[in-house]
Amino acid sequence: MDRRGFLATTATVGAAMALPGEAAAAPGENVMGPVAIGPHDPRYEDLAIRGQNDRFVTRPESFRIVTTTDQVVRVVGEAVRAGKRITVRSGGHCYENFVGEPAPGVIIDMVEMNQVYFDARRRAFAIEPGALLSEVYETLYYGWGVTIPAGQCGTVAAGGQIQGGGYGPLSRRLGSVVDYLEAVEVVVVDRDGRARAVVGSRDPKDPNHDLWWAHTGGGGGNFGVVTRYWLRTPEVQGNDPTKLLPKPPRGIIGGYAVWRWADLDREKFRRLLTNHAAWHERNSTPNAPGVNVYSVFMIGGKSAATGAMPGDMFLSAQADAYVPGAEQQLRDFFAAMTEGVGGHSEVWTQPSPWHAAVKGAITSIGEIGRQKQKAAYLKRRFPDSQLDAIYDTLSVERTDLVTRMLWMMSYGGKVNEIDPAATASVQRDSMLKVLYISAWQDATQDNAHIEWVRGFYKKVYEETGGVPVPNEVSDGSYINYPDADLADPALNTSGVPWSTLYYKDNYPRLQRIKAKYDPRDVFTHALGIRPA
Repeated sequence: MDRRGFLATTATVGAAMALPGEAAAAPGENVMGPVAIGPHDPRYEDLAIRGQNDRFVTRPESFRIVTTTDQVVRVVGEAVRAGKRITVRSGGHCYENFVGEPAPGVIIDMVEMNQVYFDARRRAFAIEPGALLSEVYETLYYGWGVTIPAGQCGTVAAGGQIQGGGYGPLSRRLGSVVDYLEAVEVVVVDRDGRARAVVGSRDPKDPNHDLWWAHTGGGGGNFGVVTRYWLRTPEVQGNDPTKLLPKPPRGIIGGYAVWRWADLDREKFRRLLTNHAAWHERNSTPNAPGVNVYSVFMIGGKSAATGAMPGDMFLSAQADAYVPGAEQQLRDFFAAMTEGVGGHSEVWTQPSPWHAAVKGAITSIGEIGRQKQKAAYLKRRFPDSQLDAIYDTLSVERTDLVTRMLWMMSYGGKVNEIDPAATASVQRDSMLKVLYISAWQDATQDNAHIEWVRGFYKKVYEETGGVPVPNEVSDGSYINYPDADLADPALNTSGVPWSTLYYKDNYPRLQRIKAKYDPRDVFTHALGIRPA
């Protein structure tokens, strides 16, 4: 595999009233809309299948395409007066069908609200919710030489990514994207059914500070319709936009390692996953020596389709090429992984320009077709019982299930520097995000694949009621990887509610904010925050 192939493969893996002028159109904004598209419009079917998971087809009474905050206020107000259920879609990457179920009257599609620009008055970068991360990175980089530590999949939109507590390859060095959220503009509905645009900011004296806090990890579809984010490095001084967000790396170096099931028995498999976790235990505090390294470990089920992966198990890693000792950090990383296990590994020392690497990250597992994913945070290495559950599930030969996988993404570092209560993103002492994945094409295989991944997850977390209850090893789950199963008492027998798994001690505050800004519960879904 060459360096270009490595980059491509790695990419497949992550005021009580509106202030004057806040809702005004940005310079040069498209004045199209709001456009109403109903079932008899030829555009309707394109919008119905726009989401990334082919299991979900959304068929509302009407799609509304909007381009300004004022248009969103108008559309929301009309829908509330008509008694229509409202849902919102930005990029369409939600792991659950929150947009389409129960069937909405109106889906507000943010696809055309996609501008990225510098707002001199706020000394911050404005990002609209429909902007894809690939567009955000390109505009920030070529316009001002800056970036944000958001997700690796370029087709994800900013709308859900940011408010759900997004992360990516730079987060171990820079923190979560919400750690840079300066302000957020949201269209909310009051107790009388009146829609209005409200701006909440990081400033603790702001009367709408709580609305800002709720959007630092509270997740989408809970409080209103986000129409704009402003991002800036906290406490930075001056007006020079080239200094108001982090600089990306000048270049990236990387490497990979592969293993095959035929070469690993149970003990070697245990050793491999323990090597991986032990390295992260040593290198996930804010100032740990290895925070420059970000990795994605993809383990495919035996005889399962693994796409572009060159082995049954593929571990990719990357680092900022210009951090002192970067090459040795990568070599030490792969040496730690292969110790006592073997396997083939390579490291590339010729840096790739940062944006060239980012441009490769425009695909994801979502493009496979139909899928079901479940997630968890990992604070410490898997105990032997969980390692055995993983081995016993993935090492079984299955030719009937197309893609069965376990992914582990590096986390922690700078993310773990922030107090859990400072933002709604409460998991601030984890080292890995874990995904349990089943993906397929044929709708007739839905039940088989869904039941497989549910069984896998249940087996791994059998000792805690089938879910990753926060304890010394696990730390619940990530709301940007939503899983409605966690709210099903037949699948979550832990006695720990789904809200604790996602929000822990931050949930009561989120409930109070919900009651304040969405007292009529206009915006809700299967994992919706319930008003206090």
